[in-house]
Amino acid sequence: MEKKLLPLTPLAALQVERHQIPAHGLIPNTSIQRLPLIIYRGVFPAPTPAAEQIESHIVAVGVCEPMWKYQMYADDHYHTTAHELVVVHTGRGRVNFGGEGCQGKVVTEIKAGDAVLIPAGVSHRLVEDLDGGFEVIGSYAVGAEHWDLCYGKPGEEEHIANIKLLEWFAKDPLYGDGGPATTS
Repeated sequence: MEKKLLPLTPLAALQVERHQIPAHGLIPNTSIQRLPLIIYRGVFPAPTPAAEQIESHIVAVGVCEPMWKYQMYADDHYHTTAHELVVVHTGRGRVNFGGEGCQGKVVTEIKAGDAVLIPAGVSHRLVEDLDGGFEVIGSYAVGAEHWDLCYGKPGEEEHIANIKLLEWFAKDPLYGDGGPATTS
């Protein structure tokens, strides 16, 4: 794949949201490492680049590897073996971070050009495809173990211990040095 950096919204103008989400049942959310869910609003300015161009940018930064393109699962799920970067390349979707019954859940709309850095343990799901055609690119740290899928069900407890062993990003997966993932 070609490696080519794209112009991003300047950091000074980027709208960044950081959320701490409490554990809910067998869903740890941000309770283990206390790493925030980070939403980058409009990181890729309009017109949003094609999926292949966004993937090329992610590869060029060298922190994450794009692994799939799809909507987002409609079931609450989380990962214990990898942190996840999702970038919306088409459409708008309403997503739930934290789990359906979680008192501190974050339900928000994300749209083409937005990105979300989801720490391991944070439940996420697509609530609604608002326009039809909502699709994201899912990426994981270079060299990370293949992501797993957990649903907050009995029997998954042993997997949760993996989360505390995961390293956070030394560089931001979209900006490299000095991006939102490495600043507070």
